[in-house]
Amino acid sequence: MQGQDGERDRCEARDGDGPGAADPEPRRGRPRSAAAERAILDAVIALLEAGEPLAGLSIERIARTAGVGKATIYRRWSGKEELFVDVVRDMEPTDPPVSGTAGLADLRVMLESMRTRGLAQRSSVLLVNIFAQMKSHPRLWQEYSGTVIAPRRVAMLEAVRRAVAAGELRDDLDVELIDDLFVGPMLVRTVHRPDAPLPEDLVDRVIAALLGGLAPVRV
Repeated sequence: MQGQDGERDRCEARDGDGPGAADPEPRRGRPRSAAAERAILDAVIALLEAGEPLAGLSIERIARTAGVGKATIYRRWSGKEELFVDVVRDMEPTDPPVSGTAGLADLRVMLESMRTRGLAQRSSVLLVNIFAQMKSHPRLWQEYSGTVIAPRRVAMLEAVRRAVAAGELRDDLDVELIDDLFVGPMLVRTVHRPDAPLPEDLVDRVIAALLGGLAPVRV
């Protein structure tokens, strides 16, 4: 890592962003500056709010806006894709903690998180714009999918497996199919139908419908 930092510092000097540039963070070996991280994230958000496209943002421009040196950014993020993903994470509601031991209860918490993220995206023109741009940049979308979406899917699958093991869900169905049956309605409501209602009781209704089945009750 020191070799990489040294190379970035040398590149920084060649780019004209050398020792005289603003860089509030002490050099490696000392604690990271939370204030610097906040300034960098806020700088990206400010530039996007000003109408700058994701593709047009450079590390140099972000560093200048944040009042830090480029090396400060590179010590935290390997490149723009990783930084932009953290910006999106910062703007979205924080994923709620789950017990890691419950089945349906944890599943409900994660489905509710999907609903609240959907509400947040609808209320933020900036988030809608960012996601639209991300999907047209494969490397950026791949980074977001791998570091944000994939872990959420793994957590959901683990909750489904716990629910099956606890006897809360059928054990004769593929767990990935069960997971898709729970996640599918939420994705339709939050992503594919952006004008569809997202009432507070939506998650409970989805779970109740799936547990009860869709076939009519035969007397």
